[in-house]
Amino acid sequence: MAIKVANNQSLTAITALPSAVSGGAMTLLETQTASSSATISFTSGIDDTYDEYIVKFISVHPSADAKLKVNFTTDGTNWNVTKTTSYFIAYHDEGDATPNIAYQTGEDLAQGTGVQTVSQEIGTDNDQSGSGSLHLFNPSSTTFVKHFFSRSSASASDDYLGDGFCAGYCETTSAVTGIRFTAASGNIDAGTFKLYGVT
Repeated sequence: MAIKVANNQSLTAITALPSAVSGGAMTLLETQTASSSATISFTSGIDDTYDEYIVKFISVHPSADAKLKVNFTTDGTNWNVTKTTSYFIAYHDEGDATPNIAYQTGEDLAQGTGVQTVSQEIGTDNDQSGSGSLHLFNPSSTTFVKHFFSRSSASASDDYLGDGFCAGYCETTSAVTGIRFTAASGNIDAGTFKLYGVT
């Protein structure tokens, strides 16, 4: 196979990936729309069909100023998988005050079963919402832990924008079969949640 070279910083001559390179295609499996929802749960379609699953959460708007949280299940009933995680944010105020990046010690878990923060506080004003994605890897493995990470952007009630980063793993060798989102307080009044499988 000939090596294709980009001339003059242009990639226009490359028209296809080599057969050994995967394109990372995403298959939409399910879409849910929140409407004063206490939870948004994906309980089907997470199996050994794909090695990676992605949930996109789009324009999430809670009923109260609240962070978006996630938890996982192995049996479809109990949402309490043990997790170890890390969480940090970059943030900036609309008035150009106090930009910063900071580790959030109160938002991580050390072998905890509670819900995990995946976004900073989302405000309830009409011009405030949160969006992002959660990636879960190899959930059907019965040998290894299940790694996940998320990144989100959320506008808060105090007119800050928070860029949230979470990473961790589910400490279980049972297959993870479900993902559930909740607001830290109140309901999820609006927002679209899309589950994808990645090849």
